[in-house]
Amino acid sequence: MTKSRYFQLILILGSMTALGPFSIDMYLPGFSGIASDLNTTVAKVSMSLSSYFIGISAGQLLYGPLLDRFGRKKPLFIGLLVYILASLGCVFVTDINTFIGLRFVQAVGSCAATVASLAMVRDLFPAKETPNVLSKLMLVVGLSPMLAPTAGGYVTTYYGWHTVFLILAAMGAFVLLATQLGLPDIHKPDASISLKPKPIITNFISILKIPQFHTYAFTGAIAFSGLFTYVAASPIIFMDILKVNAETYGWIFAIMSVSFIGSSQLNSVLLRRFTSEQMIFTALISQSVISFIFLLLAVNNLLGLYETIGMLFLFLACLGISNPNTAGLSLAPFTRNTGSASALMGATQLGLGALASFGVGLFVKDSIAPMVMIMTSTTLIALFVLLIGKRKIKKMVVNNGDDAVTMVH
Repeated sequence: MTKSRYFQLILILGSMTALGPFSIDMYLPGFSGIASDLNTTVAKVSMSLSSYFIGISAGQLLYGPLLDRFGRKKPLFIGLLVYILASLGCVFVTDINTFIGLRFVQAVGSCAATVASLAMVRDLFPAKETPNVLSKLMLVVGLSPMLAPTAGGYVTTYYGWHTVFLILAAMGAFVLLATQLGLPDIHKPDASISLKPKPIITNFISILKIPQFHTYAFTGAIAFSGLFTYVAASPIIFMDILKVNAETYGWIFAIMSVSFIGSSQLNSVLLRRFTSEQMIFTALISQSVISFIFLLLAVNNLLGLYETIGMLFLFLACLGISNPNTAGLSLAPFTRNTGSASALMGATQLGLGALASFGVGLFVKDSIAPMVMIMTSTTLIALFVLLIGKRKIKKMVVNNGDDAVTMVH
């Protein structure tokens, strides 16, 4: 593979994975405008964020079997078409309930790109390259929360929140064209994969039973729910409690993504010297220590604006290292039903993320402490799941050598 072709594939796969984060983050600064135009409250508008998380979690499970059965491109085309139409629907919506419903549909459409991008990493690159490629995708995805709220803030200020959804529809159209013209469909359709509910559920259960999958998928998902906690709580923490304005909030959000980008790129370098297993364990131990210090500071009211930004920056850096490695090790054992495995992994991550964001809605009101408490709890649970789960893995499929290599523990 030539360097230019490698770069092209990373860019297209990155744009596929960036569609979801842009859809989540870009409209956040428009919440008050949406509430005003649709005659409702900001709290009710925030339900459209929860409905998006639910839609993207459910959609992951829908596309997994479809991508394995029909190849990657057909389900991807249909999903992106649904996304474009739902985004356009949001532009012309007149009541909040329709808006919440369309956000669910938009999420179901966008997840075709999310699931397909993960599955196609496994299709297009050898297993030893998977964590490395995922780190590069994190660079593209990391730019999304940096650009989306900041751009969304300016677009909302000058052109109104409706324009945000026109831009998202245009992004969907770009990704649709790029994937259809620029990606090879090397995964042949597999007619043996049934689309009936019982075989699909049986297939998911068989994937879940693999110790390496459930250990690393759940470790990654529980740890990563700390990010969803931060995303859901950040408007309350920064704008209500710490009293920054909408534009400053957008820039703080951007600074946090630097943490993600930097650590995910550091991960690529460190993988030359350390294994994915070592990276995950070190990142989780560091995250536990950071979140515990963060909690002590929060409970004792020692957190101002800069201290909060600093602690969150360190916390998110740990996630930037652990996430590509847990994803890589979760998918390493699979060749035949990678689509279903990546879908199940994504659904677990987003399902737990939706739960975390509901927790934020219930508990985060006028103090930073509840957010930090949720983050500390999820980190410690993730570490516990990793330590218990690793004992059950008899044969570890790792990402080194020319392809997946089985290691007997």
